[in-house]
Amino acid sequence: MTAHLKIDFVSDVSCPWCVIGLKSLEQALERASDATTAEIHFQPFELNPQMGPEGQDLAEHIAEKYGSTPEDMQRNREGIRDRGAALGFTFNMEKRSRIYNTFDAHRLLHWAESEGRQLQLKQALFSAYFTDGRDPSDREVLIDVARQVGLDPDGARQVLESGQFTDEVRQIEQRYGQLGIRAVPSVIVNDKYLIQGGQPVEVFEQALRKIAAEPK
Repeated sequence: MTAHLKIDFVSDVSCPWCVIGLKSLEQALERASDATTAEIHFQPFELNPQMGPEGQDLAEHIAEKYGSTPEDMQRNREGIRDRGAALGFTFNMEKRSRIYNTFDAHRLLHWAESEGRQLQLKQALFSAYFTDGRDPSDREVLIDVARQVGLDPDGARQVLESGQFTDEVRQIEQRYGQLGIRAVPSVIVNDKYLIQGGQPVEVFEQALRKIAAEPK
C-alpha cells in the first residue's frame, strides 16, 4: 500500500538550485513510486524582492550580494550546468545575463494552481529563464509561457494586469518567512519534514521512503 504525501516546494523561478531540487525530487518520486505518491504545491519565495523592473546584470548582482569573484562564478556556473545536465535539464548560462523581479511570476503560479497547471507552468518558467534566457518579469513573456502549457492567455493577462493574488502571495511569503525559511529550495513534506537545498536524487528518495513508511 502506498502512502500519499503532501509536498510544499518553496522556491523562486530565478533560482538555479530550485531547478536542480525539483528535477531531483521528481526523479526520486518516480523511483519511490512503489512506496508513495505525492501532491506538489509550489509556494512563493523571492530571492530579490526589492529588484526593480529593469533587473540587474547577473555578474554584478552576484558579486554585490555574495562577494563572489569571477573565478567563483565560473566554477558555480559549471557545477550548476553539470548537475542540470545529469538530471536532463539544460542551463544555457550564456543566455542568462540578468536577474529580474519575479513577483508577477509567483502571482501567475498561484492562479495556475487553481487551473490545475501549476507544475507545468513552473517547469516552463524554469526553461524560459534558464534555458532560453527570457525575462520572467516581462508580462508578455509570462502570458506566452502560460499559453504554451495550456493556460488561457486572456486569463493570464487579466491576472497580471489586475494585480490579482497580490495579497495572497505576500501573505504566503510572510508565512514561510515566519516559519524560518530563509533559503530555497525548501521542500516541506506533510507540513512536518523539511528537506533543504538541491539535494541528489538519492537523498530525496531516502527521505520520501522513510516518511512514507511512518505510521499514520
